[in-house]
Amino acid sequence: MNRTDRLYAIVEELRAIAPRLRTARELAERYEVSLRTIERDISALQQSGVPIYADVGRRGGYALDKRMSLPPLNFTAVESVALAVALERSLDTPFAHAGRSALRKILAAMPESAAASAHELVGRVGLIETTESAAAQGIPAVIEEAVQARRVIEFGYRDRFGAVTHRRVEPMLLLHVTTGWCLVTWCRLRDAARCFRVDRMVDITMSDEPVPARTLDGCDLDLPNHKLRMIAFG
Repeated sequence: MNRTDRLYAIVEELRAIAPRLRTARELAERYEVSLRTIERDISALQQSGVPIYADVGRRGGYALDKRMSLPPLNFTAVESVALAVALERSLDTPFAHAGRSALRKILAAMPESAAASAHELVGRVGLIETTESAAAQGIPAVIEEAVQARRVIEFGYRDRFGAVTHRRVEPMLLLHVTTGWCLVTWCRLRDAARCFRVDRMVDITMSDEPVPARTLDGCDLDLPNHKLRMIAFG
């Protein structure tokens, strides 16, 4: 686990148990780093504005201000299990890791009885995978980050003949088609909208250059027999 991921994980760990404490030793063991590293991580989080406070003493530790923890939520056991099933069937989707993190927050904030019922119910739901099932191919984290932060990316693109061309593009949309995930972009090389298969993208890097405002209006995505359906809340 790199340092950035560990910092996020520490905050989520403290958020899940707030207002209870976690000792530096417990955190060090969980993330397999030294006590000194945890102390530096906590200090960095505090300096960035995360309201973590230390309770010194023999039984002391670190805690997150309870105002940053979620209040009790009115999710039922069935609703939380439905989310777990959806996430389990969507491990190759954008922000799948964030989805698991969100579910952990929901379970941690649910009333104890509802959470217990959810844990009991989820033990009665399973998914079958055959030996012929293709392994789910996730989306590289750098692509997720570029779409979220709206930053220009560069990569090598391998065509169906194996030839690789260098591209610098403006990410616009992550799109799922029958062959897997694609990234819809404004390609600087072609000066037009282009759709790239994620599994053919190599050596992906994100720049600091922001993506200018563009829309898909008038863009020919060259996706025959496909109908675009956007994800929506509700």
